[in-house]
Amino acid sequence: MKEEKQALVEGRFHNVLMQNNFNSFSEYYDNENSVLVDKIRNEIIYRKFNLMDKVFPFKRKFHVIFCRNVMIYFDTKTKTELVHKFYGITEPGGYLFIGYSESLNREETRYKYIMPAVYMKE
Repeated sequence: MKEEKQALVEGRFHNVLMQNNFNSFSEYYDNENSVLVDKIRNEIIYRKFNLMDKVFPFKRKFHVIFCRNVMIYFDTKTKTELVHKFYGITEPGGYLFIGYSESLNREETRYKYIMPAVYMKE
């Protein structure tokens, strides 16, 4: 877990984005190390908070949300409520990345399915 946190702080998202063919993001990476360029990395918010809070403590909406391997621990009702809250704080055209062992009920979410573990707000 410590290595994953360090990867986030350093902006190393290569595995998530490149494995999913998100080549359109490549301009935001330094080609040698697949590290986010400083301009983008400085725009990322890193904050601990409780996913079960009624309202999230953010003033601005997000372009990308990573919630990987978290919802597997929640019951269906809790997961549905959480995804609904994520949708509310996602910018139109923004993405939600979840774990490969997770899925969203397409009948109950407004996110558009893109590919396994990747959803987009239209």
